[in-house]
Amino acid sequence: MEVSLLSKFSSRFHWDFRPNRLTEALNDKRCTGARILDLTESNPTHAGFTYPPEIVANLGDPRILNYEPAPAGILTAREAVAAYYSRRHHPVDPSHLLLTASTSEAYAYLFKLLCEPGDQVLVPRPSYPLFEFLAHMESVEIRQYPLAYHGGWGIDFDALAAAITPRTRAIVLVNPNNPTGSYVKKSELESLIQLAGAHNLALISDEVFSDYALSADPVRVETLSGVDGVLTFSMSGLSKIAGLPQMKLGWIAVSGPGPQRREALEKLEWIADTYLSVGAPVQYSAERLLHAGEDVQQQIRRRTSTHLEHARKSLKDSVVNILKVEGGWYITLQVPRVRSEEEWTLNLLAAENVLVQPGFFFDFQSEAYLIVSLLTHPDIFHEGITRLRRHIQSASSA
Repeated sequence: MEVSLLSKFSSRFHWDFRPNRLTEALNDKRCTGARILDLTESNPTHAGFTYPPEIVANLGDPRILNYEPAPAGILTAREAVAAYYSRRHHPVDPSHLLLTASTSEAYAYLFKLLCEPGDQVLVPRPSYPLFEFLAHMESVEIRQYPLAYHGGWGIDFDALAAAITPRTRAIVLVNPNNPTGSYVKKSELESLIQLAGAHNLALISDEVFSDYALSADPVRVETLSGVDGVLTFSMSGLSKIAGLPQMKLGWIAVSGPGPQRREALEKLEWIADTYLSVGAPVQYSAERLLHAGEDVQQQIRRRTSTHLEHARKSLKDSVVNILKVEGGWYITLQVPRVRSEEEWTLNLLAAENVLVQPGFFFDFQSEAYLIVSLLTHPDIFHEGITRLRRHIQSASSA
């Protein structure tokens, strides 16, 4: 008797799962044993930082043997996150926090909370290419609004307003944006609150890179956790702020008008209670991990600042232009349009063994941009930038 195999899967899986040309070329290179200068590194645990030994010791708390199914998160862990905000001079009440395993899970919770199937959320363009996947998993539609570049990045409010429809439920911000590194400004936040209030929309602010400003700016918004004019959800986690992606602890700070905030927190707890995904070890260790992670964060800040300065000096007077960046781990390189972004990335890999990401991975609206990570190990970064300049200069003058 033959057993029939399931041949019909959910329409959520509508993407083309075949590897793109850059992935195929990279796999071929690695099969030859070539030394790849990877300028896309985004994992701090692979970037040569020194992790304090107490991070491992902190996981030996005997309380981890106790199971405390607290939907919003164990109180001591929420108090540790609240203390993190207080140290940044942005007080948050622990009762206004809900813990998640990651910001990706936080997005899923918020899309469940705010949207019916077929509803829409507005997301920035360019930005990290995760929103479409997360939204479609929740049967939610993504609509993009542009960030415009005029010597610095800013929200195109005319386009943002035009993107709102009767089915729009939230505006997503990435602050600072990944990969542009641009922060929301105070004047922009005022406009966002007015626009969201006029259309009964929530604000969702992804703030995982907020601690990585590359310079001071008094008009910059570090967090939306104190917004009280409209329902607002601010997200972050250990992955970026402590360089600990493997610890799987994120959170949502809920703010806004009292009745809305309370109802949102109540419903989020119902969602979280269904999954109870955050592990006890990381919750009981949260306070000490946040403190120990400050050392890693300082190392990351020193490296990103140093690498940015090195890139500026190395690419000065070349055909490669570094767009203005305010924070985060990445820089955007504008290169001559004598080739497409795909051709630039494939040729850099083939000729120089240098791996960068094309701008279209992040939905840049025009060509030609390449994305480089400032997190990269110094030896690789320095040699990679040298080869990148040499190759692009030569190809542009040919």
